[in-house]
Amino acid sequence: MKTVITYGTFDILHIGHINLLRRARALGDRLVVGLSTDEFNLGKHKSSLLNYENRKMVLESIRYVDEVFPEDNWEQKVQDIKRFGATLFVMGHDWEGKFDFLSQYCQVHYLPRTEAISTTEIKQSLAVTTVTR
Repeated sequence: MKTVITYGTFDILHIGHINLLRRARALGDRLVVGLSTDEFNLGKHKSSLLNYENRKMVLESIRYVDEVFPEDNWEQKVQDIKRFGATLFVMGHDWEGKFDFLSQYCQVHYLPRTEAISTTEIKQSLAVTTVTR
């Protein structure tokens, strides 16, 4: 069985997230997702509209996702790859080259992002809408 692993915050779930998860799952038999915890996001100076438990429940309901686990820090990826027996690490191409060091533990693959959609753009649009009301 080929296990694929990916990571993310998955806040304000959108078609770009679904495309990434669908395409990652299609590369193997099982997809496990490391979901950034609220505390880890704070350490990255990143905020989420939805808390960890909410984001986890949404991810778990997506048919492409077999398991969701907490991502607490940058350094845990090697341990996670070993723990889940992952043979493929997948991220969006905006991370290209950042995780190549993991290739000694499994294959590393960067998928093209879905154009014209991002959580950042959605948040900016919401902020503009809120300010103009």
